[in-house]
Amino acid sequence: MKTIITLTMNPAIDKSANVAQVIVERKLYCHSPRFEPGGGGVNVSRAIRKLGGESMALFPCGGPTGEYLLDLLKQEGLDCRSIPVGGWTRENLVVLEESSGLQFRFGMPGSPISESEWRNCLDAVTGSNLKPDYIVASGSLPTGVPEDFYAQVARIGKDLGARVIIDTSGNSLRLALQEGVYLIKPNIRELGELVGKELVDETSQREIALEMVRSGQCAVAALSLGAGGVLLATADGCLRLQTPLVPIKSKVGAGDSMVAGIVLSLARGNDVHDAVRFGVAAGAAAVMTPGSELCRREDAERLYGQMIKELFPVE
Repeated sequence: MKTIITLTMNPAIDKSANVAQVIVERKLYCHSPRFEPGGGGVNVSRAIRKLGGESMALFPCGGPTGEYLLDLLKQEGLDCRSIPVGGWTRENLVVLEESSGLQFRFGMPGSPISESEWRNCLDAVTGSNLKPDYIVASGSLPTGVPEDFYAQVARIGKDLGARVIIDTSGNSLRLALQEGVYLIKPNIRELGELVGKELVDETSQREIALEMVRSGQCAVAALSLGAGGVLLATADGCLRLQTPLVPIKSKVGAGDSMVAGIVLSLARGNDVHDAVRFGVAAGAAAVMTPGSELCRREDAERLYGQMIKELFPVE
């Protein structure tokens, strides 16, 4: 299998818990707490492992929370390399209100990172003893990291002969696309932000995604439509993949699981259509798990089997 490296500039410890009811100005007693590693690329690497694959996770790490993050990853047997930084690794919180089934998600900002620290992260990609075939750069950027950081990752990928997958939003994504990447996975809102208008119908969504491919900004655009599935744009045109209907417990980690399924399937030698189909199955499998838990292999493989004949061309 080909080699995968993930890069996460804003890793986290994801804390999740349940509460009977969220009431304003009252002390709320949570129960069933869970503590899991988090952050875009970290979760992609974790999901890859859960799906039966391997990758190396690269990320900055600092403070007692950073040490705890490393300990949690070691418990999962994840192959990782941390880059020491001065600031503490951040923590996020997800709370499930049992009375309504509503989920409240609180994302914290990461500690600022200095220029020498973020440059060390880039050096870790080029200095890895693994020659990556795929580089997945995913998640938000903390203060201090320049907006063109992912564009720099894209240039490094080209120099290494690796396919670069970017999963982020806003100007960081726009600048990476100007450099040119292999695959992106925006949702409708993120794609609309890129082009400066609301994409309310499928025709406009298809046209924008295809234009990105034709202009060389990316080779593959996998537009997430939520419950509507995925619109896949390549040089061959557009295809729609329907998302399997599954019981929803938590949407946390669904996007990261989808990216994991895509890159793992590609690394196994499958074509991009099968890879995105497996990614959709992995994303659907993730929403079946509680809190911030990611996809389970048995669920992803079962759903993928159900999807084999569910690939529809868009006219």
